[in-house]
Amino acid sequence: MKKPIIRHLKNGIPVILSPQKGAASMTVFVFCRVGSRYETKDINGASHFIEHLMFKGTRRRKDTQVLTRLLDQYGAEYNAMTSKDYTGYYVKIDASQTPLAVDLLHDMLFHSTYASKEINRERGVIIEEINMYEDNPRMHIEDLLEEALFPGSTLGWNIAGPREVIRTVPRRKLIEYRDAYYIPERLTVVIAGNVAENIMSLLDRTFGSVPRPVQRYDADYRPFQAPRALTSPLKIQEKNTEQVQIGMAFYGLPLHHSDVPAATLLATILGGTMSSRLFIQVRERRGLCYSIQAGHQPLEDTGIFSILSGLDKRRLPEAVKTIFDELKKIQRVPVSPKELRQAKQNIRGRVTLAFEESQFQADWYGKQLMFLNKIETPEERMTRIQNVTAGDIRRVARDIFRPHAMAASVIGPFRNTSALEKIFKME
Repeated sequence: MKKPIIRHLKNGIPVILSPQKGAASMTVFVFCRVGSRYETKDINGASHFIEHLMFKGTRRRKDTQVLTRLLDQYGAEYNAMTSKDYTGYYVKIDASQTPLAVDLLHDMLFHSTYASKEINRERGVIIEEINMYEDNPRMHIEDLLEEALFPGSTLGWNIAGPREVIRTVPRRKLIEYRDAYYIPERLTVVIAGNVAENIMSLLDRTFGSVPRPVQRYDADYRPFQAPRALTSPLKIQEKNTEQVQIGMAFYGLPLHHSDVPAATLLATILGGTMSSRLFIQVRERRGLCYSIQAGHQPLEDTGIFSILSGLDKRRLPEAVKTIFDELKKIQRVPVSPKELRQAKQNIRGRVTLAFEESQFQADWYGKQLMFLNKIETPEERMTRIQNVTAGDIRRVARDIFRPHAMAASVIGPFRNTSALEKIFKME
């Protein structure tokens, strides 16, 4: 696959063009480099709140019905997301409607009216979203885990924010926050799929017209410094459930680290597939769970290596010990050539399938340019993956799986905190 083309609009916004031969649709994906880790306590949840409000009406399109009907009539796929470090908006649509998709996203991001009645209405929507996550242990377990892993850091804050902030944050503060961060210096635009010949002209008339601020009011986040040991590594939510949800997490690697491919393979081998070590040992051999997974998420300044599972609450000690045994084993014994080869093939296959979707392509390239200021094709990524050795995986496992820097979270019918602390103590 050819490398995508990188161009710049007249105000400096980078544009990535990723043409896909034979595609009949296109995706326009706009990234803004701001997320919950940029917030302060009085506006925690603002990034996510703003994402919601972008769909509530603009000067030309007065309300959400006008916006969504325009897209729905063409069968478009559209959504937005807020993370710790970015907010993204995309539209995937019949390529003949490219002008509409570009114009609509620009209109939403820079001409939304933020009507007071819409803000007040959306407060309730977001609180119900928070309730939904907290009522669902499989969703909420990760929030608790990040809170334990990142003490004293905005990385440990809930992306949706606390209810009291969502209920009371003034309209003025939301607009000030939006205006500080939704600037050309923090935007990246990606066009993937069937790329129109006049796309740069369309983008220059819309996103290219966004003025650069005379004075900047955006501020970078405070980089996270991982402690040698966690003083309060366990977060518990007592809940009367039949199944206990658990999470374990270690500090992973940042995006720029040369060992990220090895960490990716480590996660795949441990818990990335239905034939992975944890799946076989915890579920298939012992029948302790229905699902178990491992993953590595690199961030700009750190990373998260997590293991998540829903377990038989009566056999929790056995399950945790089994997980710990697998973590210790992979640090001692190199993975076999066959297991390593299969993990590499699995990653290649998943990326190949995903890359058939223009939305995935846009996400893949946009995040790279935004955070690393470079572009890596799937072939280049797979070359780095292919070069990882069994020794690399064992070395990275030893670096990541440090017992004194392990966080854990539990949701279930438990009151005895000291007993749980003993179970989750990795020797």
